[in-house]
Amino acid sequence: MSTTFSSLSFRNYRLWFTGALVSNIGTWMQRTAQDWLVLTQLTHNSGVALGLTTGLQFAPALVLSPWAGLLADRLDRRRLLMATQGAMGVFAAILGALVLSGHVRLWQVYVLAAALGVAAAFDAPVRQTFVAQLVPKEKLANAVGLNSASFNAARLVGPGAAGLLIAAIGTGWMFWLNAASFACTIGALVAMRTTELHPMPMVARSKGQIRDGLAYVRHRPDILVIMVVIGVVSAFGLNFQMTSALIARTVFHKGAGEYGLLGSVLAIGSLSGALLAARRENPRVRLVVGAAFAFGVAACLLAIMPTYLTFAIMCVPVGLASLTMMTAANATIQLGTEPRMRGRVMALYMMVFQGATPFGSPIVGWVGQQFGARWAIGIGGITAVMVAVAALVWVGRSMHVRVRFRADEHPHLQVTYPRDDARMLGTRAPV
Repeated sequence: MSTTFSSLSFRNYRLWFTGALVSNIGTWMQRTAQDWLVLTQLTHNSGVALGLTTGLQFAPALVLSPWAGLLADRLDRRRLLMATQGAMGVFAAILGALVLSGHVRLWQVYVLAAALGVAAAFDAPVRQTFVAQLVPKEKLANAVGLNSASFNAARLVGPGAAGLLIAAIGTGWMFWLNAASFACTIGALVAMRTTELHPMPMVARSKGQIRDGLAYVRHRPDILVIMVVIGVVSAFGLNFQMTSALIARTVFHKGAGEYGLLGSVLAIGSLSGALLAARRENPRVRLVVGAAFAFGVAACLLAIMPTYLTFAIMCVPVGLASLTMMTAANATIQLGTEPRMRGRVMALYMMVFQGATPFGSPIVGWVGQQFGARWAIGIGGITAVMVAVAALVWVGRSMHVRVRFRADEHPHLQVTYPRDDARMLGTRAPV
């Protein structure tokens, strides 16, 4: 089996990958349907309502992630995933029933989005760390990359299929299809051979464990800089579902099918980035920062594309850069964190990654409503460039890292670390 797909040689990971792929397709179908429901049926193209819905879905991560990470370090991760996946399926089914019955109201969407966010807040750190039990340590980066490939292959299929199905049968059935898709993940978890799971330490109950996780991250500048970059880009730049809906509806005057197609085109770049990430055995901090900068530039160009076709084409490099950044960040933190702390650290990472959205999405939605959909995308690109440049400056000053651009036959950034910092960052000096 090729290096890119080597983790699929392990039975338990194959089961997880297959179940997650089906569930992810359902999730993207629901996201597309939910945004279209709010934008066209429950409001009159309200970017603020759309931003609030997105924000409420991610807000619980801000409060609950530290406790979710602690549970991931303490309890059986496989059983926890069965519970969280089941809960998300129930919430999707309730929303589908409300829509199909004709009794759905905007406040109900808000409530169910928040409920889904609670389940997702507990699901995320468990799901991230559970991968380490499915493959040997040397395959973890590959497995993380393939997880992203699964997610983005689903993004390639889900929004486009949802757009066509919404036009044909309406939004309500998308939520029921998503509810049914969670059964695939639960079935995969049940079918796994527990004897083949790779053991991870389970932390005994004691006082101050969340505080220990915070202290661990506070003394790891490499993790801190990743979290800052991811937090800013997530808040203002990773609002594709919302900004694509706004620009498809208000700038290009397209329908549900064309809106869903934009998500699928974006996923072409994201899937390419995920497959490239699966080939990297040792992702590094510089890749996260460099990909954030590339994303910012690509998003700024995306915002000024004059036609629907050029906009769709530009979605490919935006997806490639964003997925490279996210996958490198995830793998770098997991590989560089002690196993006994991994659940709490990944929970804090997911809190930043998902929890930044409630702050950013209403602002981005307001910008789109007041100044136009192009500015809603442009603000994400501008902030991404700014935080990437600031991260390079901060890393250079605080860790005494030298960064310079080499314009030779293969232009690249050359990063040189002192010996101690190189060991801490999991790199070699010079790099």
